[in-house]
Amino acid sequence: MNINTFRAFQSRNYRLFFSGQSISLMGTWMQRTAVYWVIYMQTNSAFILGLSVFASQFPSFLFSLLGGTIADRYDRFKVLLLTQIASMVQAIAMTLVVVFTDYSVVELIVLSVLLGIVNAFDVPARQSLVHYMVERKEDVGNAIALNSTMVNLARLIGPAVAGFILETFGAGICFMLNALSFIAVIVSLLAMKLPAYIPQAHTQKIFADLKDGLHYLKSTPSLGVLVLLLSLMSLLVLPYTTLFPIIAKETLGGDATIYGYLNSFVGVGALSGAILLASLRTNNNLRKLLIIATTLFGLGILFFALSHTLSFSFLFCTLAGFGMMLHVTIINTLLQTTSSSEMRGRVISYFAMAFFGMQPLGALLIGTISHYIGAEETLILEGCSALLIIALFLPYLWRSIQNAKRS
Repeated sequence: MNINTFRAFQSRNYRLFFSGQSISLMGTWMQRTAVYWVIYMQTNSAFILGLSVFASQFPSFLFSLLGGTIADRYDRFKVLLLTQIASMVQAIAMTLVVVFTDYSVVELIVLSVLLGIVNAFDVPARQSLVHYMVERKEDVGNAIALNSTMVNLARLIGPAVAGFILETFGAGICFMLNALSFIAVIVSLLAMKLPAYIPQAHTQKIFADLKDGLHYLKSTPSLGVLVLLLSLMSLLVLPYTTLFPIIAKETLGGDATIYGYLNSFVGVGALSGAILLASLRTNNNLRKLLIIATTLFGLGILFFALSHTLSFSFLFCTLAGFGMMLHVTIINTLLQTTSSSEMRGRVISYFAMAFFGMQPLGALLIGTISHYIGAEETLILEGCSALLIIALFLPYLWRSIQNAKRS
């Protein structure tokens, strides 16, 4: 690692964004860990656990394309500020419901749906705004990798802290701390000095913009294939953490603390992968690394499913997290750095739809399969699916690598 790893920090706006978002994301991971643990403890049902993940993320599938169009048509800074405030209001509502009412799973799922709707508009605005936070455009790829470092540092710390708080103080404190964490990101956004927003004239309706985004992907196969690859992985592989509460309790004989540790070791691997990606020179062939990362991801899940001891489970969680982070972030980087600026918000919305939208469908599918054949067996199927998917896409990715060498 060298100074190039952190070159995007030379931009003041990006430093502010990184610091505020880091605190907020820790709270987000605490809330996510607490919600899924509470739901499983109340129901002991793999299906309901999958349903809760579905409810929290499926709105992104429904509204992310609209969110991307909004990000392209309006001031992305104002859109992001509004989504952060709305997320804080949701966390406050979650806190009040858990602390002061005799709540049920239904209330938690309904509030999760509301957060999913907010995220559909938040992700395209947040991702595309990064281009305006970084002063040197050649540092955009580094900023995207550092964003993944930030997300996975939060994933490392948040679940571990949540596991301790769940056992000691209860879920309400997790939700309250998440609500407070949004103050940091809102303050950091207000402190930024971004270029003045110049409204663009729109000669067509929003639905025509949506259609243009789809046509752009179809006419740019290098982008469309990446979205398809991510969609399949999000449906069949990425929701593997849905089964962590079951593995923690039934296979490893643990409690909320062990559940938090499983998520945190995924974060350890993901953080390592993010730092590696941020340290790479800009001319590294990301598609070759994508093949390796996806293979490691599948092997990590497969070995984790076969492990029955804490030490090996933590090790293979780390390997899976490493491969998963590289897989998702490389696709995100390729989509952002090779798409046109006027289409970037809509391209990111397709990324969000593939990543956040397909996962809830996958979680519902995986929860249902696990209900009938067991959590360990389902994880084995997921690991094998990852290896099969990358094998199917290998010819295209390899051709892209060879074309890049010749150009």
